[in-house]
Amino acid sequence: MKYEDLTGKIIGCAMKVHNTLGNGFQEVIYQRALAIELMKAGLGFQREMEMDIFYDDTKIGSRRVDFFVEEVIMVELKALIKLEEVHLAQAMNYCQAYNLPIGLLINFGARSLEFKRVYNVNHPDNKAFKK
Repeated sequence: MKYEDLTGKIIGCAMKVHNTLGNGFQEVIYQRALAIELMKAGLGFQREMEMDIFYDDTKIGSRRVDFFVEEVIMVELKALIKLEEVHLAQAMNYCQAYNLPIGLLINFGARSLEFKRVYNVNHPDNKAFKK
């Protein structure tokens, strides 16, 4: 997959954070720690970046993404005991709304770090996912 190395680096940074802090903190604590690890890894990113959401070429709102890494990957963080389908759907919707090929949903709240790669099947980079 085209972005496997990059998403692997981001997940590795998240694992370092989770191994150090464990679970039980608020999301903002993990966000700050992950920013430090992403910098150490030499990854370019923006934190709390506001991105416009369009419907039929009309701006209908905006949403702040937790991290936008290397100008291509959206990273949504959670600090929940358990991820649910609604969180996965939310991350997938963001990828489509922002027209990004891939995103990551990372949950620091569980005993073990949870992460999901989410794909925008309508993006040209993901033609292989189309049915």
